[in-house]
Amino acid sequence: MGQSATSKIFRSASKMASATMASRILGLVREQLIAAYFGASGLTDAFTIAYRIPNMLRDLFAEGAFSSSFVPVFTGVFLKSEEEARRLMRSAAILLGLITCAISILIIWQAESIVLIMTKDVFSSDSQRLLITTNLVRIMAPFLVLVSMAALVMGVLNTLKIFFIPSFAPASFNLLFIGCILVVTPILQARGLPGIYALACGVILGGISQLAIQLPLLMQKGFMKWGSFDWWNSDLSKIVKRVGIGTVGIAATQINIIITTILASGTEIGAVSWLTFGFRLFQFPVGILSVSLAGSNLVHFSDSWKQGHKQEARETLKSSYSFSWLALLPATILLWCLADWAVYLIFQRGAFDASDTYKTTMALQAYAVGLPFYGLYKIFAPTFFAIDRPKVPVFISIIAITVNIVFCVALTPYWGFQTLAWGTSLSMLLNCFLQSLLLRRHLQLERSFFIDGRLIKIILASVVMLGATIVLKESWTVATPQFLTITTRFVAISLSALVAYVLSLILLGEESASRLLKIFKKTE
Repeated sequence: MGQSATSKIFRSASKMASATMASRILGLVREQLIAAYFGASGLTDAFTIAYRIPNMLRDLFAEGAFSSSFVPVFTGVFLKSEEEARRLMRSAAILLGLITCAISILIIWQAESIVLIMTKDVFSSDSQRLLITTNLVRIMAPFLVLVSMAALVMGVLNTLKIFFIPSFAPASFNLLFIGCILVVTPILQARGLPGIYALACGVILGGISQLAIQLPLLMQKGFMKWGSFDWWNSDLSKIVKRVGIGTVGIAATQINIIITTILASGTEIGAVSWLTFGFRLFQFPVGILSVSLAGSNLVHFSDSWKQGHKQEARETLKSSYSFSWLALLPATILLWCLADWAVYLIFQRGAFDASDTYKTTMALQAYAVGLPFYGLYKIFAPTFFAIDRPKVPVFISIIAITVNIVFCVALTPYWGFQTLAWGTSLSMLLNCFLQSLLLRRHLQLERSFFIDGRLIKIILASVVMLGATIVLKESWTVATPQFLTITTRFVAISLSALVAYVLSLILLGEESASRLLKIFKKTE
């Protein structure tokens, strides 16, 4: 792993991770405020259902298929001509804006019908809840336009090697959302209106903030000037075709979610919630570490690959791959060993009792096993888009999802709800294994690319960390947990285990540990 490649990846990823961490923490505060103000009520269900509609589409038009398709194409054009890149951005913005506006208008027009379809006509007998949910859908429909344009701007800024502010944009969304809960809710309630509408206002204002916070940087780089554009050209065609391919993978993912939800609901009452709560905690390190590394890798890899610097691109991918193991293995250990304490600290209060903590812990530990592979998937999949092989990760995902469904259908009746979490981890392992085989062929990689001395050192240091974590936790376990006590010991064990991990790496002669500390100081 070359020092320059490591430096580029780490600096970019660290900036994205710090901003993403702020967003994740604010997101947790947002969820806690929603619970405090509205509880698990019919109104909260109405908002959840209404918000799910633009959220399902954002995977296609925003952070998911569109970003992976747009960034490599835009990077290639930018390297040839900055003016042509501006033209492509304008063209893509107009096309994306027209499509998402049309979809938003359709959602507003058919809001009631969409709600009835999504609720299987359950709301038809409750006219008040149907009306509120329909109104929420109509208020939040334009969010699809805002989040899609924000993703487009983020892709442009990342290509220009600007990472922190675009990654902080979701944090600004959460800030506005929290502000609406605290300020708008009592105003609406004082006027006799449902306070739940404040959440919809938060979504729209947050969406505006998420886009607006990035525009000054876009203007500073000269990309806000109006000029010529194309309604259609070869670059737009390439982006649209890749998005279309990505849609197949997204559809398969949605089918997987539907089937696993049905299976979970058929096991025992509360299973869907336990899996959901466990997955939310699992997503915390995913969002901070995996997404940041993946975004950094996509930009730097695409940049090198489009310039014809194939070896430099391979070194960038190698740096991302090694750093992913370096960061995610210790995160996996802490998530597994301290899962029960994490669930207790975050969720156990009110109606969420010790039994719920136990079951959620089971789900979280099963998800945690797949964390390193989820991180690698986030790096590998966009890489195929950058080398013009967009069909590969989609078809591999379909294979992995099919295996997951078969695994879960066959074993859930015997192993219970936690089978679904184990299935997710195992399918991600299969996904990464197949992607690594095809990456090796398409990029002409040596076998030592994936398994080398550095990875062995990381695994050995992780074993030491695992032992230290288990010993410390066993010696500090209390019969009757208390919030302050568990919090203190959670932090102390985490820090002690990480120190053991870093020291083990240094003793094993792994230079990346001390090198990353030096790089980190330069990023401050």
